[in-house]
Amino acid sequence: MKKIVLTGGGTAGHVTPNMALIEKLRQMNYDITYIGSIDGIEKGLIEGMKVPYYGISSGKLRRYFSWKNFSDPFRVIKGYFQAKKLLKEINPDVVFSKGGFVAVPVVYAAKKRGIPTVIHESDMTPGLANKLCIKKATKVCCNFAATLSHLPAGKAVHTGTPLRKELFTGSREKGLEINHFTNGMPVMLIVGGSTGAQRVNEAVRNIMPKLLETFQVIHICGKGKTDPEFDHISGLRQYEYVSDDLKDMFAAADIVISRAGANAVSELLALKKPNILIPLSIGSRGDQVLNAEAFEKSGYSYVLHEEDLTSENLLKAIDIVNNDREKYVSAMETATERDATEIITKMLDELATQKN
Repeated sequence: MKKIVLTGGGTAGHVTPNMALIEKLRQMNYDITYIGSIDGIEKGLIEGMKVPYYGISSGKLRRYFSWKNFSDPFRVIKGYFQAKKLLKEINPDVVFSKGGFVAVPVVYAAKKRGIPTVIHESDMTPGLANKLCIKKATKVCCNFAATLSHLPAGKAVHTGTPLRKELFTGSREKGLEINHFTNGMPVMLIVGGSTGAQRVNEAVRNIMPKLLETFQVIHICGKGKTDPEFDHISGLRQYEYVSDDLKDMFAAADIVISRAGANAVSELLALKKPNILIPLSIGSRGDQVLNAEAFEKSGYSYVLHEEDLTSENLLKAIDIVNNDREKYVSAMETATERDATEIITKMLDELATQKN
């Protein structure tokens, strides 16, 4: 039986593609192990899939001043030695990294031990963690074709992003039932990523009475970000986080308001959901802005930049997308989709076979 170690964490976007690969790798009879952070979001998600999980020390390499910049390098070094020891014990045939700073010591340790490693970049341009890992990787996969120009030609492969198959099995009827909605009004789904988006939450709540005149609303707010004032309002359901039922809520949604993380936009495109993207820009490196602009240029999305997020502009965006839903769906139907899970697992299997 071939062995693989997967790594990546920090946000759900660094974990859910790995979860899609796990489903396929199990069908291929792989022995799967996961190395992540000690208490990151990835721990619960991966353990929920009954995959052996090992937490290592990790730190964040920040582009801004923080006192933690002085201590975190030592945590990364500690994580490197922990990863090196784990890889010696597990002795995998191949390693796959979805990114995030916990992946850096794992990729470096794999290179030191001579284990072929594949890394994946979801955004338009590589993040800092992946920039550090590229030179140690055997292959570098990317979500967008445009990203190839930022990657070494001999290593880069345009694969798309792995999506869990269950995402496509949602039931509109079940989504309505879960939320006690009816078929009489369209449904709006608002999601701000795995940690929520406070600015989006506030903007939506400011116009909620107006929204409920036209839509039934599912608002996924983020952990600790629900508002009791909006409990028990007819036609509105708010959640901190949704896991198993998300596929049904997507199936029920007629329009989606979302951040522009790479996984989020990939899911919206795959599901052909008319959408408004509000990319995270304030305090970020700008990767979501690039993702959103690429989707806007292709006609897949309406983009409302965070700096322009007002009640008036949000209502205008909603009106435009709601009236032009068919136009956005038609544009998305012209997209050339790749089966990223199939492409990446085939690549991993070839590298694992070569090692043996």
